[in-house]
Amino acid sequence: MSSELKRTVIWLFVFSIAMGFLETAIVVYLRALYYPNGFMFPLSIMDPQIGVIEIVREAATIIMLSTVGILAGRSTNQRFAFFLATFAIWDIFYYVFLKVFLGWPESFLTWDILFLIPVPWIGPVLAPCMISTTMLILAVVLVYRDAQNTSYRLSLLEWIFLFVGSFVVVASWTMDFLSYNVDSATTNSNTSAIATYIPLSYNWYLFCIGEVLLLIATYLFWKRTSKTRISS
Repeated sequence: MSSELKRTVIWLFVFSIAMGFLETAIVVYLRALYYPNGFMFPLSIMDPQIGVIEIVREAATIIMLSTVGILAGRSTNQRFAFFLATFAIWDIFYYVFLKVFLGWPESFLTWDILFLIPVPWIGPVLAPCMISTTMLILAVVLVYRDAQNTSYRLSLLEWIFLFVGSFVVVASWTMDFLSYNVDSATTNSNTSAIATYIPLSYNWYLFCIGEVLLLIATYLFWKRTSKTRISS
């Protein structure tokens, strides 16, 4: 790894931790306002203006992390890898700082609301932590291979595994809420459903299918580029 790449990785790490702290600070404020007795389900309904701002803030966060990856990377692989790495580190340290400041989550199986776009994503804390770890693994593999040969690219098959795996994981976070919304009297009203929805069980089977697909994509890229490097 070149000295320039090392500096880039170090500063991305610092940036991601700072982003994680910023995310935590916002959540600490929101919980002080809406959950003075501790975070729990069903969720408290936010003021409509604050709710819209929160959704836009989440979208802005993804844009910021993507932009950092694009600006820091010197190749397609690096840009994608740096986005994955910053996202993963940001997410992991978000939970680290929540634990430091609020003593939450109580365990890795504590329920959390992960995202709001386009519907609430809900699951145990362990699930996003596992995905963040997988993202870090893929990022390391991409950067390592790129340092050996900048012509290496993810193949169509590998992209398919990544997209399908990601879709399945997101489905594991959203399908229970969507099912509840459809089955309840609050159909087509996410806000009303949020006010009464309490998660009881998580589809770990579906999540594991998505996780395995993501790991397969990572393994296929590593194996294929290893053969290419040997043959060259």
